[in-house]
Amino acid sequence: MLLHSRRHWLTRLSANAGATFVALCLAGCAGQGTSNTSVAPSSTPSTAPVASTSDALPSWRDGAAKQTIRKFVADVTREGSPNFVPPAERIAVFDNDGTLWSEQPLYFQFVFMLDQVKAAAPSHPEWKSNPAFKSLVAKDYGALAGQQKELMQLIAVANSGMSVDDYDKTIRGWLATAQHPKFKRLYTELVYQPQLELLGYLRANGFKTFIVSGGTIEFMRPWAEKAYGIPPEQVIGSSQVVKYELVDGKPTLIRMPKLDFVDDGPGKPVGIYRNIGRKPILAFGNSDGDLQMLQYTATGAGPHLALLVHHDDATREFAYDRQSKVGKLDKAWDEAMKDGWTVVSMKDDWQTIYPGTGQ
Repeated sequence: MLLHSRRHWLTRLSANAGATFVALCLAGCAGQGTSNTSVAPSSTPSTAPVASTSDALPSWRDGAAKQTIRKFVADVTREGSPNFVPPAERIAVFDNDGTLWSEQPLYFQFVFMLDQVKAAAPSHPEWKSNPAFKSLVAKDYGALAGQQKELMQLIAVANSGMSVDDYDKTIRGWLATAQHPKFKRLYTELVYQPQLELLGYLRANGFKTFIVSGGTIEFMRPWAEKAYGIPPEQVIGSSQVVKYELVDGKPTLIRMPKLDFVDDGPGKPVGIYRNIGRKPILAFGNSDGDLQMLQYTATGAGPHLALLVHHDDATREFAYDRQSKVGKLDKAWDEAMKDGWTVVSMKDDWQTIYPGTGQ
């Protein structure tokens, strides 16, 4: 049975037994360049229109989703409004994969971790006889599907044992050169232009913006501030165990092949509580892995706004939801329809998807 969230593969990575998620990823590798047919309804919960004002969200089409966002921000920031929220309490949380940047056909961090296995190979000549490594190099994903435990062991070794500073440099170097297989662009160029505008719009109105992602903080923090304007201390994610050591007399933090915390699914509200200490009033996600974060936000006593990105644009990006192996949107969609959360159609609500593309 295939798993559909980073929570599962991250948990299994910590136990060196990520078999089921590897099967998911291998299926994605084999199907690169394809997309799943969208099956969820195209309608969004009804929202009364509001008067148009100066446009701070130019890449958002003037529909119900944009109007809902603008009305909410106006209500919580206008002094004297019954829904006024003091600036210190204006907390907005965003998932990363599939919400702030693309995630198909594989989570970008998983692609990086596989590349780390290949890069570490010269230091591990014993891998030459490892069937999983042979299959990975040959891109024989059919064979690799039967060697999942062995592959996760290779990933764990290749992504640990170094200092956090060295790993940070490796991530930055990879992001500076690695390209997406479909778009032939750097992964950091596949951030969503409408979301960049929304982050800026919220901050201009006194919000503090956070990333709350199932990806690891080690992978996100090196580039999130430049890409999104979100500093490292406002990036909440899964975390790997690090150990303090003196290396040549210098205090050093060393990465260990074990996870410390999984910030996905029910872990997201826990991560918010631990790291922020305030309940968000706005949460934005795209998949079932964000369901609990959205529920946690939407049950606040005061004003709140829960939003979901629906990937329904196969031409400009990808179309997927209930049946997807990556970024599955099923239970969260049903919850949105039931409770009136705002569903943002990538196809209908976003004039532009990626910066500098005009489409």
